[in-house]
Amino acid sequence: MAVYDLVIIGAGPAGLTAGLYAGRFRFKALILEKMSVGGQIILSSAIENFPGFPGGIATYELIEKISQQVREVDVSVENSEALEIIPSEQLPDPIYNIKSSQGNYQARSIIIASGAQSKRLGVEGEEKLIGRGISYCGACDGPLFKNKDIIVVGGGDRAIEEALFLSGYARKVTVVHRRQQLRASKILEEKARLNAKINFVLDSVIEKITGTDRVAGVEIKNVATGALSTLSCEGIFIFVGIIPNTNFLRNLLQIDDSGFIITNQNLETSLPGIFACGDCLKKSLYQVVNACGEGAVAADAAHKYLLNR
Repeated sequence: MAVYDLVIIGAGPAGLTAGLYAGRFRFKALILEKMSVGGQIILSSAIENFPGFPGGIATYELIEKISQQVREVDVSVENSEALEIIPSEQLPDPIYNIKSSQGNYQARSIIIASGAQSKRLGVEGEEKLIGRGISYCGACDGPLFKNKDIIVVGGGDRAIEEALFLSGYARKVTVVHRRQQLRASKILEEKARLNAKINFVLDSVIEKITGTDRVAGVEIKNVATGALSTLSCEGIFIFVGIIPNTNFLRNLLQIDDSGFIITNQNLETSLPGIFACGDCLKKSLYQVVNACGEGAVAADAAHKYLLNR
């Protein structure tokens, strides 16, 4: 079995950037991606705060541009889900065995860029009505809610970006957020508050989602007063955070209670030759721009690690 210099797990912005730098280092490198190239970013229609694109850029277009750069340095992406990483006994210079859905690989170093998935509310009615009015992706499902009343849950950048996007389809968008202040950037909040289709229910959480075969409404609790109310709607879009895709690493690396990988400033994990970047990483900011920066740092750290072996 051929041994790669580097295997990157995940083809979101972080993993693709790591692949770009790995190719420029002339590594024998491979990227494994279990779903679609692009990761979480392709669930949004556009990104406005990525440097170099005044007015924003469609997410699929940004990912295709980065993917083209990766192809130009002869790094390929294989559609395969990493299931387990097994260190060899060759310490202190291990060869890692990667078991995947499409076969096994060996690598002298690994970058984990496995990303994250949308967090669920965990309230009554949610599981039953997923795909029946409940969605975690505006770009995917927004057109299904033309001229309907919908709710967006969350107060961060993604939630407000999606509310703005969905207002192009929906009759009315109600943003429900558990705090009095939004966490989104002020420019996004300003746009949303100027949008006549968007209104806000703040200091509030959803207690229950109602409906038999389709979403019919929600029960809302005001966290400041305890008052309960109901709101009719035909769709609910939930953007309340992320859960890292790290279950396959829980018995291997140092991971916090929420599943995020812990690294040092060089993005080195608790095992030599394994690095991490992107949304699977424990950090303070989850944005495409710093995911790309982390991909570059992780690839550089892998380069230095391999040079010193």
